[in-house]
Amino acid sequence: MPFAGVNGTEIYYEVHGSGPAVAFAHGSGGNHLSWWQQLPFFSKQYTCIVFDHRSFGLTADEVEPKGRSAFADDLKGLLDHLGVERTAVVAHSMGARTGVGFTLRNPGRVWGLVLSGSNGGAVNEESRRVRDEHQGREPDLPPGAIRALSPGFVASNPEMSFLYRGIMRLNPKHEPDFLAVPPGYRGSTHERLTDSGVPILYIVGEEDALIAPRTVEIAASLVPQSRLVTVPEAGHSVYYEKPDLFNNHVQQFLMEVMPPTAEM
Repeated sequence: MPFAGVNGTEIYYEVHGSGPAVAFAHGSGGNHLSWWQQLPFFSKQYTCIVFDHRSFGLTADEVEPKGRSAFADDLKGLLDHLGVERTAVVAHSMGARTGVGFTLRNPGRVWGLVLSGSNGGAVNEESRRVRDEHQGREPDLPPGAIRALSPGFVASNPEMSFLYRGIMRLNPKHEPDFLAVPPGYRGSTHERLTDSGVPILYIVGEEDALIAPRTVEIAASLVPQSRLVTVPEAGHSVYYEKPDLFNNHVQQFLMEVMPPTAEM
C-alpha cells in the first residue's frame, strides 16, 4: 500500500487516472474510500489523488498529535512527494480546512477549489448568528438517522446508508472537540480567498443537518469569484447521496476554470 512520509507521519494515498491533478479531501465521517463514486468518473480525465487525513483511515498521527492543524501542510507534503505542482482540490466538510489552508498558504498551486458542505471559513456576523441558531436547535431526526445524510436517503437507501456507516467506522474515534474553533476566534477567510483569485464552487444540500445551508450561501456571496450550487432533497454529503449530480457540477466547473497549462 502506498504511503508518503511527510510532515512527521505516513500519509496513506492512492492515485488514479491521468491528466490534470485533482486532490480529494474527505470529511470527518470519511476517509479515502468515501470517494468511490467519484474516482471512476473523474479518473477518465484527471489524475485523481485521494488520501487519508492524519488520524483517519490508514494514516496515523504522531505521538504528540498535531491533528487538524497539520492538514494543509500534510497535503503540501503529499503533493510534493508526488511531484504535483498545480492541482484542483475537491474538499468535503472537514476537508475544506485542508483545501482552504493549502490554497492560502501556497499561492499559485491551486487552479480550482470545490467546497462541499462547508463555508470554507468565509463568514460574517449574519452567518455566525445563523450558525449559532442552527447549532442551538435539537435535530428532529428519525430513529436510525445518520446526521450527514438526509432522512429520505437513509429511508430509501438502506444498503448505501449501511456502507456509509461502515466507511465511517474504519476511522479511529476522535474527541468531541477535534474540529472546534478556538474560543474567541472571529476571523474570516473571505478576503484572503478573494485575493487569491482561485475560482471556488460551493455545493450544499438543502437538507443539511450538520451545517446551516444559509451560511454557505453567505460565504459564496462574500467571495466574488465563487459560485453556489444548492441541491434539493440532499443532506450534508451531497457527493454520496447524489453522486451523478455532484460529479456533473464539479466536472463542469473544472472544465471552465482549468488553465491551459494545468498538468502533473
